[in-house]
Amino acid sequence: MSLSIRIIPCLDVTEGRVVKGVNFTNLVDAGDPVEMAALYGIEGADELTFLDISASSAGRETTLDVVRRTAEQVFIPLTVGGGIRSVDDVDRLLRAGADKISINTSAIARPQLIAEIADRFGSQVLVLSVDARRARTASGFEVTTHGGREGTDIDALAWVEKACVLGVGEILLNSMDADGTRAGYDISMITAVRAVSNVPLIASGGAGALEDFAAALDAGADALLAASVFHFGIHRIGDVKSYLAKNNYPVRTTTMK
Repeated sequence: MSLSIRIIPCLDVTEGRVVKGVNFTNLVDAGDPVEMAALYGIEGADELTFLDISASSAGRETTLDVVRRTAEQVFIPLTVGGGIRSVDDVDRLLRAGADKISINTSAIARPQLIAEIADRFGSQVLVLSVDARRARTASGFEVTTHGGREGTDIDALAWVEKACVLGVGEILLNSMDADGTRAGYDISMITAVRAVSNVPLIASGGAGALEDFAAALDAGADALLAASVFHFGIHRIGDVKSYLAKNNYPVRTTTMK
């Protein structure tokens, strides 16, 4: 791993507020997305991910105003997802200040959307969000849609392989089984996806102890996304980076104490 490990706070937003639950249920309010984005930028986050988790299920677009105000507060790469259905949606979000966009439900409904976005804007702006859970598929992992609300019977590993061929630039792998549990990243899922993908892999779901972050890197993750441990003060970004640096993982250091 020659490149610095990226630590990425995730803002799951619904109705203009950051929320967090366990396994995508029992959501509780965690704060204002613009204020939290600014704080994470100061604390040394390498990137920020903003997911409008109710946009797809509600059949609406990502709230551009919140994206615009968030982008004005942060000076690190901002990835935005939720309700993106076309290259025009991507264009609007990039113009509003997003650096990358994340798609899930719409790509499963029409995989060619991946190629269309990559062809127009380049693979570097395109993150495929894979909300996967254990199920009776060939690999034992199934892709879900609509913020984890609906199963697809699509094998997660087969889907990742297809998406890489179509031109996706990164994979954001969220374990639905581990989401919000703080019991550790889903190591077996990370290992399995790493084996079939040739693009950067962001691990998500289950971060708890500092050791969990290192374990996900050892399993093949290139970047680490977390939400509740940061939102509720379990760890600060500097804590994670200090721990990783002491254990010889390359991180971008921050002066924030």
